[in-house]
Amino acid sequence: MNSFIFLDTFINSFFTALIVVALVLIAFIEKKFIDKKQESLHKIHLIVLYLLLFIIVIFSFGLILYIWNYDINNFLQETWTSIIAELTIRIGALIGSIIIFFVAIFFIKISKITLSKIGKNETPNRRRKRTIAKISMSVIKYIVAIVAILLILSFWGVNVLPALAGLGMIGLVIGLGAQKFINDLISGFFIVFEHHFDVGDKIEVKGFKGEVIDIGLKTTKIKGWRGDVKILSNGDINDITNYSMDTSTAVVEFGIAYREDVQKTIDLLMIELPKIRDKYPQIIEDPQVLGVISLASSSVNLRVIAKTLNEQHYAVERGLLQMIKEILDENNIEIPFPQVVVNQPKEPLFNGSDMKTEIHKKD
Repeated sequence: MNSFIFLDTFINSFFTALIVVALVLIAFIEKKFIDKKQESLHKIHLIVLYLLLFIIVIFSFGLILYIWNYDINNFLQETWTSIIAELTIRIGALIGSIIIFFVAIFFIKISKITLSKIGKNETPNRRRKRTIAKISMSVIKYIVAIVAILLILSFWGVNVLPALAGLGMIGLVIGLGAQKFINDLISGFFIVFEHHFDVGDKIEVKGFKGEVIDIGLKTTKIKGWRGDVKILSNGDINDITNYSMDTSTAVVEFGIAYREDVQKTIDLLMIELPKIRDKYPQIIEDPQVLGVISLASSSVNLRVIAKTLNEQHYAVERGLLQMIKEILDENNIEIPFPQVVVNQPKEPLFNGSDMKTEIHKKD
């Protein structure tokens, strides 16, 4: 009798193991092939495939229960009966929870759409408005989520007043052990309300320079010119350099030969350089030739500046260099470069025989 029980258990375990192995193989195939072709497949095809996988998994678990002689029909009938009875009792709480859930999502969506429109127009306080909008959206999401959860719990018979008191005690305990987190929150509020920087500003923190793409209650995200994003805790943001507080200045330095007329060169550039504004609208004032800044070993160095929009001076500097080169070439004004002149004497200063003679005489 025991041998039959052991054999039956062994057969059941064997078939169960086969089903589990089959499920693992199906998961492996789905990971290797379906995920790779996910972008090329139509959405309907993906839905059908995942639905088929779901049916296979449910069928496999049902088959395992059947192998072990589990009464599935009785289980389903009891489960369905209990579910129907519970839903009949809790139908009001269920409908209320669904309504609260969708109202919360709707309110968050409306708030997001409304706040995303703030700061779209070009106004003097555009960046400031975008920053306040992002902070407000973060606060709204947290408040709506907490209120929705408390309302849903109250619908299901949970007394939320002790829960609120418990949350207050938990918050106090967490606050004592999470001083860094609270410091980040407070620093975030000071950053926003003291106007240290806004979303869209170009800043430099801890040697990293980039554009502020997001300011949250706890962290700030900065995107560098290479596309890399640095996430900093607000409490760690100090010693900030904000490049967006005022206009930027493009600075270009170049040299001309000593024999060239400096004043003529300056007058020529003052006439020609303003034309660059047609190509670079970010220039807000005509370029200015400041004059001679140094007398180098082989050139007279001059400096040209141009005021631009915030952090828009890099392209302007490249354009000014190219235009200055073209203007000087067209007017035959030499741009010198380092040269080395080597003079070789016609006759050697001495030869080997003279050296030997001289040495012999000394001896």
